[in-house]
Amino acid sequence: MISMYRRSAVAIAGCFVIILVNWTGVGAQPQLPMAPTSGSGGTVSPAYEGWYQNSDGTYSLSFGYYNRNTQEVLEIPIGPDNSIEPIEFNGTQPTRFEPRRHWGVFAVTVPADFGNQRIEWTLNIRGQKVMIPGHLRVEWEIDALEGEAGGGNTPPVLKFDLSEMGGAEGAGPRGITAGPLQGKVGEPLAVNVWAHDDGQGASRLSQAGGRGPSVTLTWFKHQGPGDVTFSEGSSRVPVAGAEATTMATFSAPGDYMLRVRANDASGVSGAGHAQCCWTNGFVKVTVTQ
Repeated sequence: MISMYRRSAVAIAGCFVIILVNWTGVGAQPQLPMAPTSGSGGTVSPAYEGWYQNSDGTYSLSFGYYNRNTQEVLEIPIGPDNSIEPIEFNGTQPTRFEPRRHWGVFAVTVPADFGNQRIEWTLNIRGQKVMIPGHLRVEWEIDALEGEAGGGNTPPVLKFDLSEMGGAEGAGPRGITAGPLQGKVGEPLAVNVWAHDDGQGASRLSQAGGRGPSVTLTWFKHQGPGDVTFSEGSSRVPVAGAEATTMATFSAPGDYMLRVRANDASGVSGAGHAQCCWTNGFVKVTVTQ
């Protein structure tokens, strides 16, 4: 396990270490990581959270972002202004950036022999171009799957194949990806997910009112050309396991990716030093007119 000192260093670095590649524009000023926030008009920076090893020997590099706006959602399509290099790792990053700081939004999986190589995620918006490197330096290891500091609190488990209990499952920032589903513009599409958790780390507050510990599921548009609305933007299921359904409605045709974030019973929604407490699930959807 990594030490408390190392995890604290990773948390700080994940928030604030970015590389300002270029900025242009008349009267423009670069917005540094600690720049004050505002309702709108600000920029967004990528953030590297750290890495963990998967059971097959590969590694997952976890990334998030910081949208400095408190109200404005930013859209940056995958392309020159939103890219990951080397190119073979491009395409998993979000194109929609919700306000404020978001931890562990996605992970890039690299081979077991990745060694000292690195990947680079670059965002360019409103004259500010920022790149963050991802790597396997030992001080950036995180406890995303094994439980924070040996406490045994592992992330929730998600799966989308509900036809049999033995379907593929995923946990942690990399999580699991399903689809593509087929949808039509303006017609609600049912998206089902099954979640369970070990119940470790449940606070007294999470069990108030006799509800017992639960997993909180929150839906986001991760990629896509139009807007997506969810009938159930957030819901809870018991840690013993249950199915949840949201109806997703799309405003425009094209290829989308939806993300569901499953937070465990501890109630932690963003602990960049460990990322022990949530799992991502991704659903590809092809929407026609």
